[in-house]
Amino acid sequence: MPVSLHSALVPTWIRILNSSQGWLDKAETFAKDNGISEGEMMELRLIEDMLPFNYQIKSMCFHSLGAIEGVRAGSFSPDSSTPPDSFAALKQRVSETVEKLSAVDEAELEELIGKSTAFVAGERRIEFLTEDFLLHFSQSNFHFHSTTAYAILRMKGVELGKRDFMGSLPVKG
Repeated sequence: MPVSLHSALVPTWIRILNSSQGWLDKAETFAKDNGISEGEMMELRLIEDMLPFNYQIKSMCFHSLGAIEGVRAGSFSPDSSTPPDSFAALKQRVSETVEKLSAVDEAELEELIGKSTAFVAGERRIEFLTEDFLLHFSQSNFHFHSTTAYAILRMKGVELGKRDFMGSLPVKG
């Protein structure tokens, strides 16, 4: 049986987003235990020229659910909105994203295969087939931002391991 576009993307996005709830819980506890403000945690970066932790979590949501919304509309543009500024707001954003991703209909996504999705940033417009946009642009961005968010927390000292990142795998049996 061929793998559907939906099954190649949505379950993994949901799994990693659900895992990020655990990272957020551990980061919040770490911050409280170490006298670090939420504001400082939100602004953590791996290096000065990278965007902060809260942006990375926001982007995980945007490059999953936002990508689905973009292919539905035929156009996707960068999200310039202000990232959530607290653990509670990040958790809420992730929860809402998981809820909406869980409702994405597999048949609807499959019907979008072969259609056009444009990435539009200012005057720049790049045309993709929907499946290429999702599998090569959004999926890569999703994993970049999720790995970066995880790495920021590890760099700060939050006790996270690979299992925290991977979450519950869909094992046989």
